[in-house]
Amino acid sequence: MPETSPTTDASAVSARQTALDLRTVVARLLRQFREAGADETITPSQASALARLGKGGVSTVSALATAERVRPQSMAATVDAIEALGLVTRSPDPGDGRRQIIELTDAGRARIEGQKDAAATWLEHALDALDEDELRAISTATGLLERMLP
Repeated sequence: MPETSPTTDASAVSARQTALDLRTVVARLLRQFREAGADETITPSQASALARLGKGGVSTVSALATAERVRPQSMAATVDAIEALGLVTRSPDPGDGRRQIIELTDAGRARIEGQKDAAATWLEHALDALDEDELRAISTATGLLERMLP
């Protein structure tokens, strides 16, 4: 199925079509960011769990499962795998002995930073390929998108 391109005809611009185009472009950008920082030694679900830990600090398997919208058993397997790689550690929850706290190791933090750097480098190179007017338009659009967010 051929990919559609965003609407560029000013007379055809509507909020609905722009929303559809923007959603498609953002999804493709996110996929490209993930691919740019991809590492064949971990799965996408493992990378996602690591990224979530990188944002939130520490967590539990249950909280990670809820945040990632997967079953706790699936998240437990994901955590087992990234723990085996030395990217996270588990320790007893001082408030509830039945739970374990999951925390990034230094290697886990380094992996996340490496993925972020790879994605940022890809985007920087893509932006470098634009001319000055196009880059200015992206900068303006970025500010507008920021204003839309709560």
